[in-house]
Amino acid sequence: MRNHHGCVTCVKLEPETDLEPRRMMPVTERKSAVLLVVEDDNDMRSLLCDELWSEGYQLREAKDGDEALRSVLESTPDLILTDLKMPAGGFDYISRLKTFAPHCPIVLMTAFGGAQTKAEAMKWGASAYFDKPVRISDLKATVKKLLASNLV
Repeated sequence: MRNHHGCVTCVKLEPETDLEPRRMMPVTERKSAVLLVVEDDNDMRSLLCDELWSEGYQLREAKDGDEALRSVLESTPDLILTDLKMPAGGFDYISRLKTFAPHCPIVLMTAFGGAQTKAEAMKWGASAYFDKPVRISDLKATVKKLLASNLV
């Protein structure tokens, strides 16, 4: 059964007692967040997807900036995790993502950065920035935090 928000509503029955009639309590099942993982290195993309899948997220993948933009135009994800230096990547790519998905948090990763790259990334619209190699536990915590703050 779907409610007016499109969420699935389940019904939980409380145990029956002699004194009380049966009561039904609604239990709402929330849809897991959709993440777009954009990485031109197949092994890195596979690792990221495996780690994020284990957290219960729904995943979409793209191998370059052009594929990512097409995916966003088709359906805006809840969060974008993307490499910076890849085919059709760069700061212009980040700007285009923000144009097409202005409220979607973008987590940027790069092996070719530093303090100046981080400052530039934030200026162009990234919500978070990681130098590679990425510490997976920090990445997962940041994704969780950004998704929680984006629901408010």
